[in-house]
Amino acid sequence: MLVKHSMESQPFIGIFAVASEDLTVVPRMGGDIFSEAMDTSVVKTTLGGTRLIGSLSAINSRAMLVADIMDEREIDMLLDYVEVVSLPERHNALGNNILVNDKGALINPSLAKKSEETIRDVMDVEVRRGTIAGLNMVGSLGVATNKGVLCHPHVTSDEMDTMEELFGVPVTKTTANHGSGWIGTCMVANTKGAVVGDITTPIELGRIEDGLGYLE
Repeated sequence: MLVKHSMESQPFIGIFAVASEDLTVVPRMGGDIFSEAMDTSVVKTTLGGTRLIGSLSAINSRAMLVADIMDEREIDMLLDYVEVVSLPERHNALGNNILVNDKGALINPSLAKKSEETIRDVMDVEVRRGTIAGLNMVGSLGVATNKGVLCHPHVTSDEMDTMEELFGVPVTKTTANHGSGWIGTCMVANTKGAVVGDITTPIELGRIEDGLGYLE
């Protein structure tokens, strides 16, 4: 199911929320729409006392990596659902810097070598350093599920080839939120559905449905 939504009148769903095949983590003001759209358990919490869960974490079916500002109480809320690993990384907006599904992870080339090793070991994926549209903040510029990847329309052919090989799924260029190429900030998704900003146009919704395999 593909649903349009806003959070505190903001259409940038991917800043606030993060999702895997089984779990969606949202701020406390998040609604039931996430469980309905993506058929997951939903945990309402904070990350380091903030609502910016999507910006400060990355998740796949095996683990959730969080910025090291997350406290033990917040981590404990999630441990019944997923392994949670705090990553002491200078670029601590992990959701902005890691694009991941259950097969691969594309990461900001500036991330520390130890962070790369942790991502590989904890999430059990192949890891590559790279860019989308020549920019380092790959998590903000794309969304990856186990059926498809959406990314900024200025992505290069070489970048698309790298992602298709790494993630093992087709890559589609699109925008969301009425023309934004920063797809990762605009939505969250898994193979069963997505929640996207409420100013996303019908044409964009069609590309998203096709690119993530919802029309099959």
